[in-house]
Amino acid sequence: MAEAAGSGGSGAPPDDTGCHILHVDMDAFFASVEIRDRPELAGKPVIVGATGGRGVVLSATYQARVYGVRSAMPVGQARRLCPHAIFVPPRHGLYSAVSKEVMAIFRAVTPEVEPLSLDEAFLDISGGLRRLGRPAAIGELIRRQVSEQQRITCSVGIASTKFVAKLASVHCKPDGLLVIPADGVLDFLRPLPVAALWGVGERTGRILARLGLGTVGDIASTPPGALERELGRATAAHLVALARGHDDRKVMPGTQEKSIGAEETFPVDVDDPALIRRELLRLSGRTARGLRSSGCAARTVVVKLRLADFTTITRSRTLAEPTDVAQTIYSTACALYAGAGLDARARLRLVGVRTAGLVPAAAAQTQLMLGESPSGWREAERAVDRITGRFGTDAIRPAALVNGEGGGRPARTGTGTGTGTGTETGTGTGTVTTTGTVTTTGTGTGSEAR
Repeated sequence: MAEAAGSGGSGAPPDDTGCHILHVDMDAFFASVEIRDRPELAGKPVIVGATGGRGVVLSATYQARVYGVRSAMPVGQARRLCPHAIFVPPRHGLYSAVSKEVMAIFRAVTPEVEPLSLDEAFLDISGGLRRLGRPAAIGELIRRQVSEQQRITCSVGIASTKFVAKLASVHCKPDGLLVIPADGVLDFLRPLPVAALWGVGERTGRILARLGLGTVGDIASTPPGALERELGRATAAHLVALARGHDDRKVMPGTQEKSIGAEETFPVDVDDPALIRRELLRLSGRTARGLRSSGCAARTVVVKLRLADFTTITRSRTLAEPTDVAQTIYSTACALYAGAGLDARARLRLVGVRTAGLVPAAAAQTQLMLGESPSGWREAERAVDRITGRFGTDAIRPAALVNGEGGGRPARTGTGTGTGTGTETGTGTGTVTTTGTVTTTGTGTGSEAR
């Protein structure tokens, strides 16, 4: 565990005066959640990601990372780098639920929370210093509460600016805390590679290397005019400001997500419209759950279709009323797919469903309920949310997906409870096949397709 320390590396407590910005980043988030639920995986190289040949790594434990495994890497490459790794399929609904609990911990400390993704956020703790103590103590409080409540770890960077706080959290991973004193920012930044600066990608990195600029300190000591000829005025000014420790951006609480969606790359190219519609159904369900967990409804549905030759087509439709209902999203997605103008046997390598034009669900609720019975799809899907929140995202699914996800999954024996409405048919004792979104009342044990 990294100790709270300043950039100087001495054993003295760091001076956190004026360091009111925290960047909290969960450690190998998806993999850590899986290990929490399966303790036998602790200490092993675990990789979360679709197991098909075209899948990508979503998360990897540090035991896998030492072999060069990284997020967004193709699964096939990860297997070659770490052949003894344990691959775990993702459970997106579970990660969203855990993220919501983690963000609640942050907001109990300060309302000034700016989520960047499911597993990281900026916090401005200026208003909590009198109540909770010094910044380093607040950082330790957050780490302790995340560990005790969620049984996973996080790393906390503390500084006077967002840029430096984010770098600090990277430098103390995993399970650490690092304070960069306000008067030690330049000493911390100077030896870092230029790639540490926001905005330095592959192309900009090549230009800086050609100019002989390899470290942040090199850029800090370069007049902006010398960079403008190569990078343009705006980029040059931006990089020099960051290199000199200047970052005026404020924490933006309550920043709304611009879109919520999901996409999937098929293991092999698919030309069967029935299989493509089945995948659209699964992705629509994931997207609707993401909307509901974020407290949003969407006005626009977007479908993404990538052909075998990597040509990508997107089609969108704005709805009459915002929605967070999977069935509405799915029917719209199917209509967009049908109207995309593809050949009857066009081969697809990827499909995606995304929703945009997000509004707070509470603000849309009056419109959303018009003309619907009290026991419509929304109530059924929310009942399913409660079931999957307890038993996992695969505890209950539309019947069309029982044998259609990842080549099909076998029926499993288990116990489940639920409430709501739907259509069901039964054969034999304890066997239930569901049509659409199911609801059953009571508890039963038997052979249950999930």
